[in-house]
Amino acid sequence: MARKPVVLVTGASKGIGLAITRILLEQLGATVATFSRTKSPELLSLLEKHSASLLPIECDVADEAAVARSTDQVIKTYQNIDGLILNAGVLEPMGKVGDPNIGLNAWKQHFDVNFFSLVSALTVTLPALRKSELGGRVIFVSSGAAVGGISGWGAYNASKAAMNSLARTLANDEPDIISVAVRPGMVDTNMQQLIRDDGNNHLTSKDYSKFTAAFSEGKLVKPDDCGHVIAALALKAPKTLTGQFVSWDSEECKEFRRPA
Repeated sequence: MARKPVVLVTGASKGIGLAITRILLEQLGATVATFSRTKSPELLSLLEKHSASLLPIECDVADEAAVARSTDQVIKTYQNIDGLILNAGVLEPMGKVGDPNIGLNAWKQHFDVNFFSLVSALTVTLPALRKSELGGRVIFVSSGAAVGGISGWGAYNASKAAMNSLARTLANDEPDIISVAVRPGMVDTNMQQLIRDDGNNHLTSKDYSKFTAAFSEGKLVKPDDCGHVIAALALKAPKTLTGQFVSWDSEECKEFRRPA
């Protein structure tokens, strides 16, 4: 009997990460380990239902040593890591490049979470991913900001562009591991709430209106919709997608969408 795939998900306590974790457990038959700063009530509820298949670990992904210890715990528990979903991320600080109220330290803290944590996670998981007989896969949860330039999102735009570059490079460095960056769209999560609450202080009126209109018109993406694509890619992404940046609703991802 074939063993269940083991997938590690970062930033899994809420939003897209929580949806991905639930879908992997309940729809795709995977074993899941998660890294998050805290174990949310929703994550603990999943643990009650799936205690044999879910290992939630409190871990600050910006802490390199903590990521190494936590990854070691995953490998000792399940012996394998077959998929890695890099979902942890922050939007703050919002503000224009050169805003004296932000400062360089805020940019560094942002990159510690949104970029350098990716390098830490990859460094310690790649040995297991290389050995996976199911085929190692890394899915980077990116953003349209990676190829855009929304005014007021300097740090976020730059970190997501760096993420995409890392995904492309990883695909070349590790030809036997499939690496894909995914744009999930404007997802109905706490990040969108933050944009509506505070975005008018930092974004152009045109950009701010785009986000508020998507909410008021019911056009925000449901976490389960983009989450299903990301979860399925972590298990089944084909070699043809390695190194690519794809949108969750693109033709390339059609077969990975959740059933209607």
